Amino acid sequence: MAKQNNRRRTTPSRKSKKKTSVLQKKVIQFLTVALLLLIGFGIIYHYRNGLAYYFSFKTNKTLDKAAKEKRLSDVRNYQVLEKNESKAIGIDVSEYQDEIDWDEVKTLDDDYQLSFVFIRATVGNDRLDKRFEENWLQAKENKLIRGAYHYYRPNENSLEQAELFIKTVRLEKGDLPPVLDIERLPENQSMERLKLGLRRWLTKIEAHYKVKPIIYTGERYYDDFLKKEFSDYLFWIANYNFYREKMEEDWLFWQFTEKASVSGIKGNVDVNIFNGDLEQLQFITKE
Repeated sequence: MAKQNNRRRTTPSRKSKKKTSVLQKKVIQFLTVALLLLIGFGIIYHYRNGLAYYFSFKTNKTLDKAAKEKRLSDVRNYQVLEKNESKAIGIDVSEYQDEIDWDEVKTLDDDYQLSFVFIRATVGNDRLDKRFEENWLQAKENKLIRGAYHYYRPNENSLEQAELFIKTVRLEKGDLPPVLDIERLPENQSMERLKLGLRRWLTKIEAHYKVKPIIYTGERYYDDFLKKEFSDYLFWIANYNFYREKMEEDWLFWQFTEKASVSGIKGNVDVNIFNGDLEQLQFITKE
């Protein structure tokens, strides 16, 4: 008779598997939290100067949503200006800034000297900026390098828009080239027709003022529609991305914020950086 095998069969322990699974989850959670903290500390360290500058006061006050957004924008603005301290800095204004005390328009946040200003002159084929004449004269009197821009309406006649700008703006020695501001997409025409209209405006303006105009637009609009076909023009690009701190080499101007504080101007104002110093900026003005 064969001997009976009395050895017990061993079964895998479920408890050990559960313990391993729980341990793995805890390790993953710990690593995730550690990574987030590391990223957070990295961001704080990167923006340490801006944070120190703008959070050194009013820390005991409760800020509303708009004020919090402004404070966050201020931190980035300081960081951008610090990274581009050798470049010329300016603003752009229109009737939306209401009455400006031009005698006070000298610095940004009392720290950064302003060298130039772009002033809106005309809109479409029939509208003048209500404060253009006043702003244009006052900027000159206060020794700011000035430039005029036209807000282009895609669905209106391009030559009529150019004529309105020519009738309104008289450029003098030391002024910046005229600017075409294009931001909107056409509603009842193709992009090809829009580009044809832009080209006609630019050509007519150049023929009149004897200087090549500058094109203002957003970075995405520039990349998608204008960069290749208008490569013979210089560009003024708007980009407010929090993580962008330097301008591209092919940008002439960079509008990096629409939420800055300038003495003499109520509310927010756009700030721009020229891709060069003051001497280089003077070099591109009208002779």
